[in-house]
Parts: sequence; C-alpha cells; structure tokens
Amino acid sequence: MSRTAEISRKTKETDITVKLNLDGDPSRAGGEVNIKTGIGFLDHMLTALGVHGGFGLEVFCKGDLHVDGHHTAEDIGIVLGQAFAKALGDKSGIMRYGSAFIPMDESLGFCSLDISARSFLVFNAEFSNERVGEFDTCLTEEFMRAFAFNAGITLHLRAEYGSNDHHKIEALFKALAYALKQAVKPNDGGVISTKGTI
Repeated sequence: MSRTAEISRKTKETDITVKLNLDGDPSRAGGEVNIKTGIGFLDHMLTALGVHGGFGLEVFCKGDLHVDGHHTAEDIGIVLGQAFAKALGDKSGIMRYGSAFIPMDESLGFCSLDISARSFLVFNAEFSNERVGEFDTCLTEEFMRAFAFNAGITLHLRAEYGSNDHHKIEALFKALAYALKQAVKPNDGGVISTKGTI
C-alpha cells in the first residue's frame, strides 16, 4: 500500500505544494528530498527532516517574504501536516508513538509524539537571537504548531540545553524526524489503541 500524498494550497500570502512519501525509496537510505521555500535556513531544516526521517519529501513555496517569513513557515507547517495526515489514512497499522534525543554539538534536542488524531503542542525552547540567517527563530514554534495540529499529532519538543540557536533548532527538527520515523513504522497491521481505533 502506497503511503503518499500530494497537497497544494494557494492563498493571497503563499502558494505551496508538498509531495510526501513516508516510505521513501527502498533503494536508498531515504527518499528524494527537494526543498525550495525562499528561506535558506528553513530549506536546511526541512531537508534534515526528510533525510533523517527517511521520507521522500518535496516542498515548494512562493510566499510574501517582503512582509516576513511568518506566513511561509506557518503555511508550510499546515500543508506538510495535511500531507502526513493524508499519507497515514486511518492511522491503522503504525507504531503510533516515537521519541528521540538528538545531539547537535553543544545542544541537545528532544521530541516525543503520538500520532493520535488529538492535536497538541508542548514547545519548550528558548533562543538567544531573533534570527538564524533569514529565519526568525520564533517561527520554529509556529511551524511546529501548524504541523502538529494539521497532522493530528500530539507533539512535545524541548531544547534540553545549548548556546547556538542554529544547533538547537536543528536538533529539534532532527529529533522530530527520528520520532516520526519510529511512529509511522508499520506494525503487524493492528491498531495500537484500547479503543480499537485512532
């Protein structure tokens, strides 16, 4: 069964297309990853998400960057979350839970998540700088919230420690990637829930 999705969304602020393959390419460590958001650091983070998650991932966005990066980051989170929800279908046959600690030099990021259809975000990270490159550090939380609420995921993220904002944010994205990789892994076909459904 193919676990793929393609979602497009166009507003007055952004024009976004996301293609997702949860199983990547069996002949490679992961799927093809091609990201063009107009914000270099966000490209870097989404590339890390695709590569470390083992996903085939394409994200193309034209956003109103003359305003700032907020609409671009938030709307990509929305569309990417919708793509995950569509690719997972009724969410049966997956491990459901995933957690990961990821070090990035002096920084340590943690993620724990439940693909539960109960959208929630707990985000605990503080940044010293307003920006990394052209990316506003506060948009990390905005992206994660939009992703979690549109994917139907309970998502907990925490920057345990660190001094370099680039490293802290990258550790969070990579922790998300590895937690998602665990959670979407196929199980024996059953639904891991006392209710019998997710």
